[in-house]
Amino acid sequence: QVQLVESGGGLVQPGGSLRLSCAASGSILSIYSMGWYRQAPGNQRELVAGIIIGGSTNYADPVKGRFTISRDNAKNTVYLQMNSLKPEDTAVYYCNVLLATIKGPNEYWGQGTQVTVSS
Repeated sequence: QVQLVESGGGLVQPGGSLRLSCAASGSILSIYSMGWYRQAPGNQRELVAGIIIGGSTNYADPVKGRFTISRDNAKNTVYLQMNSLKPEDTAVYYCNVLLATIKGPNEYWGQGTQVTVSS
């Protein structure tokens, strides 16, 4: 069984910073990719940033230059450093992990953490 535990959301003023964390635990054989998605009210869930096993990263255009994704392989943890936050970054942020257990590859989602950017 695999669990994803997110932390780090909250309320921040425009221009501020937050750091999200997502730790994967359980009977994990290998992690292929880790990423962050977000969903604002009335909108579809969208990719924010991703990082694959080799370390390559990709970002959605609205967050390029402001957000940085990284991972700690020893801790099976992915981070999202968010700087220069804007009100339009307000959303629930979800961790997404593609990994393998003895049952094979599967995709897992975190519970979501609220990020609110407001003065």
